Amino acid sequence: MTSSVVLFLMFAALVGTMLTGAPLAFVLGGVAFLFTVSLWGMDALVISVLQTFETMSSESLLAIPLYVLMASILQKSGIIEDLYNAMEKWFSNVVGGLAIGTVIICTIMAAMTGIVGAAVAAMGILSLPSMLKRNYDERLALGTICAGGTLGILIPPSIVTIVYAISAKISIGQMFVAGIVPGIILASLYSVYIWLRAMLNPSLAPKPDMVDEQFTLDQKLASLKSLILPFMIIFGVLGSIYMGIATPTEAAAVGVLGALLSSAVLGRLNFRDISDAGNDTLKVTAMILWITIGAKTFVSVFNATGGADSIIQFVQGLEMSRYAVLGILLLVLIFLGLFLDEIGIILLCVPVFLPIVIALDFDPLWFGVLFMITAQMAYITPPFGYTLFYLKSVLPAHISIAQVYRGVIPFFLLQVFALLLFILFPDVVTWLPEFMIEK
Repeated sequence: MTSSVVLFLMFAALVGTMLTGAPLAFVLGGVAFLFTVSLWGMDALVISVLQTFETMSSESLLAIPLYVLMASILQKSGIIEDLYNAMEKWFSNVVGGLAIGTVIICTIMAAMTGIVGAAVAAMGILSLPSMLKRNYDERLALGTICAGGTLGILIPPSIVTIVYAISAKISIGQMFVAGIVPGIILASLYSVYIWLRAMLNPSLAPKPDMVDEQFTLDQKLASLKSLILPFMIIFGVLGSIYMGIATPTEAAAVGVLGALLSSAVLGRLNFRDISDAGNDTLKVTAMILWITIGAKTFVSVFNATGGADSIIQFVQGLEMSRYAVLGILLLVLIFLGLFLDEIGIILLCVPVFLPIVIALDFDPLWFGVLFMITAQMAYITPPFGYTLFYLKSVLPAHISIAQVYRGVIPFFLLQVFALLLFILFPDVVTWLPEFMIEK
């Protein structure tokens, strides 16, 4: 069989087994196993062993369980609830203020934890009932929570960014820095959109003078103390990286220590919460590592059959501009996001796409941010957008998943706008990493 036939059969088998609903890790590993044995015999299975050993011995991957543990401790300690209460006091007198405040809390949570599920679940429990009680439009409230939660993909310390950087073999620290400005811009786009919609259509959110509960300046100032511990954690994690004190992996340990100390200061540190946080961390980490092992094995077989070289030669033979090729790559990522989780997409596509990106003379760091935005899209697009189901799990019975689907549409379009903005103006993404390197 020619390499082209083998590649076609590999992807046909991959798609076919995914449609069965089997876990992605075992789909990737199973297809890789089948083709390894068929093409080279049982002795070639040593490839799988080597890929597994390389994954298990990766120091960079150690950051993943640490950041997950930090996020779980923060969620169980009630620090996130304290943040929301402060936001509610400061933004209750602003048009669309609770929704805008929710975006801000999601941004802070993204900088603390980098875990999408934590932000969406927490805001679904805390923010959604408050917005519905004040007669916010259901779709606006639902879309705000889903989109705000995805900021944890882009804003450091992001688990998805770590996986991308490891797969692309670029600096995790530089990827962290590259995500800051785009993340803030996206959060600003969400906030401006909410404010404009509420101003143009008052039925979507109550006017400030219609809010029942008013807060005094003293109450607002007193609530700011709840920001001290979160910002100390953010400074400890990101500051230790950017000042050169710690690597991103070591900074994750700083974050865990900060979360434990914060819980202790508030008198909320107990064995049960630590045990539950450890169990949550074990589940998430095991899932990510199994997918990593399966994807690395699949990609190694793919490359061994000449897949990467064939794709690069095909792309180079196309008579189209490099931006048209980039557009095709991004469309493929958006399409895959309808069916696969972002970790699987990264581990499956980055080894294939990155040589093309480099051959087209694009910056891998810049492409990484574009990749992260398509991952955000994947989180809010049906039928398998994770935030949709995270939120559905905490919704009141009278709100259907169809309402959630309709609520995310405007925010999906804002993500598309941001993607086009960063393609047209790449310096928006790259200037901060370059500035940090120069310093």
